[in-house]
Amino acid sequence: MTMRDWFLSAQERANPGSELPVWTSGNLVEPLIHGGTYFDRLVSEVDHLRAGDHLFFTDWRGDPDERMRPDGPTVVQLFARAAQRGVVVKGLVWRSHLDALSYSEEENRDLSEVIRAAGGEVLLDQRVRRGGSHHQKLVVLRHPGAPERDVAFAGGIDLCHSRRDDAAHGGDPQAVAMSPRYGPHPPWHDVQLALRGPVVGALDTTFRERWTDPMPLDSENPMAYLRDRLRGSDLSPGPLPDQPPDPPPCGPQHVQVLRTYPAVRPRYSFAPDGERTVARGYTKAVRRARRLIYLEDQYLWSTEVADLFARALREQPDLHLVAVVPRHPDVDGRLALPPNMVGRSQALELCHRAAPDRVHVFDVENHEGTPVYVHAKVCVVDDVWASVGSDNFNRRSWTHDSELSCAVLDDTRDERAPTDPAGLGDGARVFARELRLRLWREHLDRDPDGGADHDLLDPADAVAAITSTAAELERWHESGRVGPRPPGRLRPHRPERLPWRTRLWALPAYRLVYDPDGRPLRARRAGTW
Repeated sequence: MTMRDWFLSAQERANPGSELPVWTSGNLVEPLIHGGTYFDRLVSEVDHLRAGDHLFFTDWRGDPDERMRPDGPTVVQLFARAAQRGVVVKGLVWRSHLDALSYSEEENRDLSEVIRAAGGEVLLDQRVRRGGSHHQKLVVLRHPGAPERDVAFAGGIDLCHSRRDDAAHGGDPQAVAMSPRYGPHPPWHDVQLALRGPVVGALDTTFRERWTDPMPLDSENPMAYLRDRLRGSDLSPGPLPDQPPDPPPCGPQHVQVLRTYPAVRPRYSFAPDGERTVARGYTKAVRRARRLIYLEDQYLWSTEVADLFARALREQPDLHLVAVVPRHPDVDGRLALPPNMVGRSQALELCHRAAPDRVHVFDVENHEGTPVYVHAKVCVVDDVWASVGSDNFNRRSWTHDSELSCAVLDDTRDERAPTDPAGLGDGARVFARELRLRLWREHLDRDPDGGADHDLLDPADAVAAITSTAAELERWHESGRVGPRPPGRLRPHRPERLPWRTRLWALPAYRLVYDPDGRPLRARRAGTW
């Protein structure tokens, strides 16, 4: 295996305006499954920061009162106390839409103002394409005097309500309003990465490129600009400390940082024509798939994205696609619900037509039968290449919003048979295989220490195990839940079919509002990313 077989080259990245390295080597990457696990680790790392250290973060939503542990601190307490100790605290949070539209403008603003009062600086960033958002979830912690302690966190978990859940999936006591089908405290499944080594420097660069971009923060929004001026909001990014050298190598993993930035006017200084390395990175990896693609995704919406999987399934007769998605959209209502449903229905139909017997889609419930909202954005290809990020498998995430993902290739081979499931000589790799197995052990109620992995290693056996376990749980529900509950938390996903009259208006709403296209016109015409 060579890195170029799986990772994008500099030419394939196609963004010479960025100083981001093509990829980095010598990293140590750890998956943090569940918000409770991530929040606990983040508190420990931030508490060790001292005067002169750096704390940089980006987020889609930040709830200042979200408790990071059951007894605190809250998000704002954690970051404000760091600023008071002399830590350089800088943040970029999407400015967001109004709370009246079920968004988080006031929460994001409150987070900014309290951290600013403590000596930090958090900007409300609206430098996005019209109708878009900043969706990256990143925390970078640098120790200029001790670079071996540097760490970054990237993935799907926001610093906000509903995210602090655990393997039992009882939900976060501080919940956001969602579809009532998820109950008062929606169970939440999510994944974040803890990254050490030279990749921390690349993620630091990602933050700095956005922070120093000269585009006005309230780009093309004069009313927002006026409100911010009247409230005395910080509209001018302050200076950043010099960027420290990259941390030393510390592990066996190579990491390629993948991003989405739309084509906007005025242009991003670091991505003049936008950047679509998320889409390009997934495309390259999926085209190399031979046996198993495993996805966890919040949406799995777009036909353009689904066509990538459908082509791979048609071209590779032994390839299976296994996906875990939410049972229901997070919203409800006559107007909001249908556009959320129609996109997934189209995407899944496209994949099923390509390989009816090799597409397996599931949703998750906890042991009480409450559906779990899947917010994770995970992809594992043939137990070799793995990615965790903020991007969903839809056109919006691949072209329109800002997104951040980390693709990982491990130098360490997994010696458990089959040692080369795809048959291409790449071998199974420890990081990718173990990430998939950790997720499947939870979903199937297997030994979390791996003592019952015998039928989860070979792709064909693994697909048989996951489908049969989900089918058994489904039969138990259909029989009236008589007798002991079978092991496992997955059930076959059966999307509701919308009436044709509803599809008439829901489909254009979905394409224009829910899943817009942020590519330059020439890329749209060519059908390329």
